[in-house]
Parts: sequence; structure tokens; C-alpha cells
Amino acid sequence: MKRILGIDYGDARTGIAISDLLCSIVGSTTVIHSRKPEKTLEEICRLVKENEVGEIVMGLPRNMDGTEGTRAQLCREFAQMVEEATGLPVKLWDERRTTVEAHNILSEHNYHGKKRKNTVDAVAASLILEGYLNFRGR
Repeated sequence: MKRILGIDYGDARTGIAISDLLCSIVGSTTVIHSRKPEKTLEEICRLVKENEVGEIVMGLPRNMDGTEGTRAQLCREFAQMVEEATGLPVKLWDERRTTVEAHNILSEHNYHGKKRKNTVDAVAASLILEGYLNFRGR
């Protein structure tokens, strides 16, 4: 079996979550610290190869009314770059409220300041991947 990789794409930090081999739970997370899309893409390609990923899901930021703004367009463009670089299709997943939910989870576990800043994107990626895994399991 191949793992599924979840992406929470950001300007300075991109959260990554990778499923377990059974594609039933989030197995690991990391954050790519880079403001350069090319560097982020390079790191994603490395993780895809290293973890034997067969599927990619990426958060698509929508407004609360379901419309898409400039941030969604940037994500769509980056998803296209990921598809071309990895040869894997990227499924876009509605990520409304995942960052808010990630902040709430971290608050509950006393993550504050720099510790939170360096973790929130990985938690958001986990929530994106978890939502997708639950959807697949239905």
C-alpha cells in the first residue's frame, strides 16, 4: 500500500501530514519552513519518494460563504506544480476552519508563542488529512 500525504500550504510554513500504511490515521507530521515555492516543492517531492506516497490531498482555503479568494488561487497554482513535479494527482480539500481548529487544539495542550507558531501548520495538515481519510473510509 501507498501512504497519503496532506498539505497545508502557506507563505512561510507548509504543514505536512503523512498517513500510516493502512491509510487509516495520520502517522507523522512535519513543517517545511520556506518562503520559496520551489524549495517547498523540492521538499514535498523528497517526502513523497521517501515515504512511498501514492496520493496527495491539499487544503483549499475557501471563504466561509464557499467562495474562493486570492489565497485559493495560489493554492490551486501550487497544487498544479506539485502534480507536475510528483506525477501524482492532487485532490483539493475544503480546509475552512482547520487553522482555527488547530489553534484551539494547541491552546488546550498549552502550546503558546513560538512553540505554537512552529506547530500549528502541521496540526492543520493533520486535520486536512484526517478529514480526507474519514471521507474515504465512508
